[in-house]
Amino acid sequence: MRQPKNWLIWRINKKFRVLLALVLLCLTVRSLPYLAPVRAKDIAQDTQAIEFSDRNGLALGTLLTRDQEHTAVVPLNRVSPQFINAILAAEDKRFYHHGALDLKAVARSLKDAIHSKRITSGASTITMQLARMLDPVPRTLPGKMQEIWLSRRLAAGMNKDEILAAYINRLPMGGNIYGLEAASRNYFDIPASDLNLAQASLLAAVPNNPTYFNPYDHWKRLKKRQIYVLNRMVQDNYITRNQAERAYKEEISLAPRQQGIIAAPHFLFWAASQLPKHDSSQIRTTIDRPLQQFVEAQVQQVIRTLTPNNVHHAAALVINNHTGEVLAYVGSPDYFNEESLGRNDGVQALRQPGSTLKPFLYELALENRTIRPNTILADVPTHYAIPGAKLYSPTDYDETFLGPVRVRLALANSLNVPAVRVLEKVGVQNFLNRLHQLGFEHLTQSPEYYGLGLILGSGEVSLWELARAYVTLARLGEATPLVTTFYQAGNLQKGGFQNRRSEWELITDILSDRYARATAFGVESVLALPFPAAVKTGTSSDFRDTWTVGFTTDYTVATWVGNFNGEPMRQVSGVTGAAPLWNRIMLHLHSHQEPAAFPLPKNLVQRPICAISGLKPTPDCPSVVQEYLFTEDISNYERQSHTVNLPSEYDEWLARQEQPSFTSSSLKILSPHNGDFFLLHPGEETNRTSAEGGETQRLEFRLAAMPTQPVEWWLNGEKLATQSSNSLFWQLRPGKWTLQAKSGEMMDTVSFQVQLAEYRQTRRGFSIAKPPVLSH
Repeated sequence: MRQPKNWLIWRINKKFRVLLALVLLCLTVRSLPYLAPVRAKDIAQDTQAIEFSDRNGLALGTLLTRDQEHTAVVPLNRVSPQFINAILAAEDKRFYHHGALDLKAVARSLKDAIHSKRITSGASTITMQLARMLDPVPRTLPGKMQEIWLSRRLAAGMNKDEILAAYINRLPMGGNIYGLEAASRNYFDIPASDLNLAQASLLAAVPNNPTYFNPYDHWKRLKKRQIYVLNRMVQDNYITRNQAERAYKEEISLAPRQQGIIAAPHFLFWAASQLPKHDSSQIRTTIDRPLQQFVEAQVQQVIRTLTPNNVHHAAALVINNHTGEVLAYVGSPDYFNEESLGRNDGVQALRQPGSTLKPFLYELALENRTIRPNTILADVPTHYAIPGAKLYSPTDYDETFLGPVRVRLALANSLNVPAVRVLEKVGVQNFLNRLHQLGFEHLTQSPEYYGLGLILGSGEVSLWELARAYVTLARLGEATPLVTTFYQAGNLQKGGFQNRRSEWELITDILSDRYARATAFGVESVLALPFPAAVKTGTSSDFRDTWTVGFTTDYTVATWVGNFNGEPMRQVSGVTGAAPLWNRIMLHLHSHQEPAAFPLPKNLVQRPICAISGLKPTPDCPSVVQEYLFTEDISNYERQSHTVNLPSEYDEWLARQEQPSFTSSSLKILSPHNGDFFLLHPGEETNRTSAEGGETQRLEFRLAAMPTQPVEWWLNGEKLATQSSNSLFWQLRPGKWTLQAKSGEMMDTVSFQVQLAEYRQTRRGFSIAKPPVLSH
């Protein structure tokens, strides 16, 4: 029975509709990836490892990404063609001729699996491998489908070169090394662009099984896999058989295993935190690696020396004054010693600065004429009423008082009471404003919170901030940001206080005056160098922190010694804690060339003044010294006359003195102290002239006050001089000495000893290994 014609047409139309639906379905499925393509920018690697080098290209170390992968990214045009050919031959020879899937490879893999009843070869393309790198999934059927889907999205959004570049930059290359560039630099110490055939074929063999073929651990296995890669390259006509044989036989030397961080670990981690998110993976820093390693060694040596005094940590910073470049940055004695809190960064940690802020207070006070260079400050017992608290009674480091002192002596000897008096006149708010201008960004509390104790260290600052402020001082008021990488050059704004240059010059002159600081530190202490250097120490309360920050015309060096856990040290001050470290670094920096002398204060003139009144001396003045004056004060200087009478604020201090007045009937040798012991630089015991124009290694003989009659100075029974001033400078010579001062019927005697320091002379009588110290 014949079927109706309409029925046949209906059957044909139904088949056509089904076929059309299948075609549309296939087109839809094939088009879906283009609705959600993955583009190159979507998978850009912005968490790659950062390789740091020093200013001369020497490696400092590599910081890994947050997941501890060592990655370095390069564009495809900076990859050796030999490696591209090798990886294509080994992993996907038809990469440029198929889509996300290689259907021929899939068919071959299925055929081989059916024939051998097991999987003998894979069918993953480079695109599929990239998908697996981006989104690892279980090796199940759903996982495989997910991998294929991502592969097609990659193919929809990226061209072949972009896919290959992303793949090469993510290749697992053994251990925690990812990407060809990182592997090339780690294994051969060359960029990926310089790989030859032997090196390229060896690295192309690693990704097949990165652990099994790790170059450092399984060299023989890797060489066998290299044969496979070279054979595939021959089959694909990339190379000839002779080239393959030569490449296999070529001797290849592996670079030593990278230890990750070679030097400056604290600096590397801090610098990485300052870099833009998408910055370069290779950073050339301003660090000088040989200097950095020297400073690291000195930090460790100083801490070993001070360990018996319960000292366990130290930090140091070295800066080029001309450029603001950071040359050395040491945050602790051993970053990798976690038990000793080694990862704490002493450069950035906030600690109480002790007296290190005093130079900036005195500069501000001079600048606004609150004080003048010839101002006399009262170092006497002083009490301040603090609302809601006990009386504030500052004392000096040695808990004694010197009475009337010049500004120069008050700052140079770091006297506390005069500094508090100056701060009271300047105002805490004004001083706090100046500190903010200098970059002390962590002093965020109110003036009432810090009070007058701000000048003695009641706030908290970092060594970084201190060093930056002292660079401004070294540049005579011109502020410059600290530079750590060369990409910063030219992008930083400078500023400062250059219109008050004279005041900055005067502060520098005071801090470099070894004779001005002789009362507290001695003339030839660890702070005294064989060349012009300005320096300031600081000690926080209970000996928890010691600081020494100083500079020459070329370099600023800032050092801190203490304990990260806040434990007090045992009788360690700035001059015995941080100063020896500062001394060693400074001597090393200038071991080949001495720095230039500091410029003399301009727009100031020197005149003789009475050390008691600060005025033009008269015959009854007990002590006359030379001091700078502001030019606008010269006329007043000529008109005013000296008076020996001290105001009433000195009454309590005078009552405590052994002599009731400056013209007392008693005589007291103030310097040296009885029993003092001095170390003398080898080679300096003869009469030489220093870079500062005076005799080197001199000791000041000084009386507490000048009697009414001339003074005779006697040393070991030999008369030295008869004079009408209360001080005399004597050239140090080895030996045991008895010093006598006689004036009429009055006499005082002290004994002291001078010994040659036992250390190797390096140049002009100073040593890096064991600097001279004054102990008393």
